[in-house]
Amino acid sequence: MNYYRGRSRSSGIGLFVSALAGAIVGGLLVGLLIINYGAGILPQNQGTTPPGTTVGQTTDGAGAGAGAVTNAGARTKLFSAAEAARHVSPSVVKISTKQEELVYSFFFTPMVQEREGLGSGVIIDSSGYILTNNHVVSGVTQIAVVLADGRQFEGSIVGTDAYTDLAVIKVDATDLPVADLGDSDTLVPGEPAIAIGNPYGFDYTITAGVISALNRTVEVNPNQGIVLEGLIQTDAPINPGNSGGALVNADGRVVGINTAIIAEAQGIGLAIPIRTARTVAQQIIEHGKVPRPYLGVGEVVPLSVAIARRYNLPVSSGLYISSVISNSPAYRAGMREGDIIVAVNGVPSTSVEDVTQTLLKSAIGDVLKFTVIGGNGRERIVQVTLTESR
Repeated sequence: MNYYRGRSRSSGIGLFVSALAGAIVGGLLVGLLIINYGAGILPQNQGTTPPGTTVGQTTDGAGAGAGAVTNAGARTKLFSAAEAARHVSPSVVKISTKQEELVYSFFFTPMVQEREGLGSGVIIDSSGYILTNNHVVSGVTQIAVVLADGRQFEGSIVGTDAYTDLAVIKVDATDLPVADLGDSDTLVPGEPAIAIGNPYGFDYTITAGVISALNRTVEVNPNQGIVLEGLIQTDAPINPGNSGGALVNADGRVVGINTAIIAEAQGIGLAIPIRTARTVAQQIIEHGKVPRPYLGVGEVVPLSVAIARRYNLPVSSGLYISSVISNSPAYRAGMREGDIIVAVNGVPSTSVEDVTQTLLKSAIGDVLKFTVIGGNGRERIVQVTLTESR
């Protein structure tokens, strides 16, 4: 899977960002977040009636007629991509970024090179809060935000969250056009969808398709155990520069934040459900981050038969702990470097993702029971009380 971070002008080609880099393996174990959050509390713009007509239950005067809709979830839309785009486009912004990176010349002389990138964002608050992808703004030194009406502002990062690939940036402006945020939980595969963004610098491009599937899970980095869950799949074309832009339904409401494509496939784009994005954004605005359970295991290495034989380990499967953060919940509970996690709450753990899935279902204050084998080969149970991430 590829994240799109727009174009690298220093190289002149599209930059494929294998995102969420920079965190160590233990980053996931240090703090975790489930992507399918409950309903958010950001205000929605209700000032404009969105386009599209919903045909509900009909009667012929004597009760339900032949065209009656008995399932509240079933609906027929008079869909206009142009109307939906017209309604949302003013609240979609272009994000241009600059990032400095250290490179070395042929003679190994260090030089600072400036790299430019492009992405998109969605205005979620009239006072200047903009929702985008983490990989669009992570590590950048400068952000320029351009509105659909041509106005340009300098942006600053409010907070980012690598585990959901979401971020909030802020511009110093008021009375900005706010997107209508829909309900991604009501989406139905096959219903129309459009993507709005700035692919390859072609500002405010509209592409159309359908909702192809729901609740997709994509493993971003198996070594770090980073998994995006609950994603919306669409065949609306998504390209570099679309990242952070809006996925819109027939009503002209934002139902997802475009984030990635499957590079080897055609017509498989992925978006973060707006229900998740809304809640994550609210957490970032209130706290500057997303509070999540904290374990404190720094780095782990999944074991294999070959590794176990080479290092004369007592077991050939599990997670070898190569570091534990001092004074963390794991450290206080008795976990140490050299221990091997073989199960969590009685469920065998052979990969980082096994532990991840348990942590994703946990909350701050929960107690997890780790089955651990020490260097002496003795098995013990370590009970860890999860605290809030630092």
